[in-house]
Amino acid sequence: MKRITLALITLFFGGMPVLGATSYPEPISGDFVLKGFRFATGETLPEVRIHFRTIGNPRKNGKGSVENAVLLLHGTTGSGKAFLGANFAGVLFGPGQLLDASRHFLILPDGIGHGESSKPSDGLRARFPRYTYEDMITAQYRLLTEGLHVDHLRVVLGTSMGGMHVWMWGEKYPGFMDGLVPLACAPAQIAGRNRMFRKMVSDDIRGDPDWKNGEYTAQPRGLAAAVQVLLFMVSAPYQWQKSAPTREEADRFLAEQVRSRSAGADANDFLYAFEASREYDPSASLETITAPVLAINSADDVVNPPELGLMEKLMPRVRRGRYILIPTSPETRGHGTHSWPAVWQEHLKKFLAELPVD
Repeated sequence: MKRITLALITLFFGGMPVLGATSYPEPISGDFVLKGFRFATGETLPEVRIHFRTIGNPRKNGKGSVENAVLLLHGTTGSGKAFLGANFAGVLFGPGQLLDASRHFLILPDGIGHGESSKPSDGLRARFPRYTYEDMITAQYRLLTEGLHVDHLRVVLGTSMGGMHVWMWGEKYPGFMDGLVPLACAPAQIAGRNRMFRKMVSDDIRGDPDWKNGEYTAQPRGLAAAVQVLLFMVSAPYQWQKSAPTREEADRFLAEQVRSRSAGADANDFLYAFEASREYDPSASLETITAPVLAINSADDVVNPPELGLMEKLMPRVRRGRYILIPTSPETRGHGTHSWPAVWQEHLKKFLAELPVD
């Protein structure tokens, strides 16, 4: 039997959550436990816990199918909590906004290895199965169908790693959603500099003698080096120059960024999260995606630089796909532009208005 916590029971039987300081209903948290979970590597765990947050209530159509669910998928080393910031939720979840939580059922899971879901630092350390993106979306699907009893999604929207998951959702579960919105990613094998970034993270941790094959008693120094690589991946020259216009301010900015991004981080979790992308490559099956796709990248994204021309080459194979490249501006934030819908919500608005209605 699969276990689902009291928080989920409250969701369905406890009535509407009360409004808090935000302009949308307070998120409700829960855990869904998958028994005997088998990973793509063939490894198994007796239990895999998927933590999630929901905002709003599911609504069914005349056919008994959920019609207002939106799945939001986070980036590498993040969690569903990332969507609750004023820059994201404050722009999309409030009354009259595009993902108004009084009209939508918003689902924010923590992926395997991330947030409050099962991960290496829970105790298994490097004995934790080497999960892949395939495992992560399989668990997301089971959370929806077995745990939340959601049989259809209005939209799957994801940022960075979550955007890559969106492409995989479109291929693995065609017909399950009305629309797909991948942000800050490409539906292609991770190669070139993107692969090198990730290899640096892995080498920084695995190559540190203090890592001790994952059995460290204090966080190895390689974690700090890995965090610095991540900083370059998400860097935004315009915003960073504005935040640190002098030598002294640049040094302080860097120290604060390393400190904040290292706080609470675990080397094994970090390592596994980056290595989970090792088999990602949806490019071979793009023609199988049947739902409309709105893909959005930004021109100042170091991880997905537009000069490579990947999206222009791949998007024509997506039968109902649209690609938007946001020009660099004082409002963009490099790779992190994905978390600032004020920059791209007009494109989302048009996309949502064109989705079919049952």
